[in-house]
Amino acid sequence: MQGYNVLMIYNKDMARLLMCKRLKNPYEGLSNLVGGKIENGETGIEAAYRELFEETSISKEDVTLHHLMDYKYYLHHCYVEVYVGRLKRDVLVSGDENELYWSDLDQDFFDMTLFAGEGNIGHMIEQVKMSKGLFLTD
Repeated sequence: MQGYNVLMIYNKDMARLLMCKRLKNPYEGLSNLVGGKIENGETGIEAAYRELFEETSISKEDVTLHHLMDYKYYLHHCYVEVYVGRLKRDVLVSGDENELYWSDLDQDFFDMTLFAGEGNIGHMIEQVKMSKGLFLTD
């Protein structure tokens, strides 16, 4: 079963979430979280930090990732590990895979005409809201 990761990166004050505008399918033109494939021999957390740096230039020194949840898609023979982190300091993000931007949190992340993931992004954001005090304190 192929593994993937999705990375929820909040700015330092947790007022904005790092998003990307997809330049290709799946979800071309929709906003999504950054992430990618877990390669053979990699742990999920190793892949998460690697993908984060490759896609955004955010390093392990800039953020501590926490494993929030997983999605398993049996019919598609894949799973997705979801990681969340709050930046320790302001950083300049850059990458050429997709257009990166910081989204305010007052969006309807369940709107499938704007956001990828069939409503999963909205669900993940709600999970962070419910539990952020447990793992995102200074």
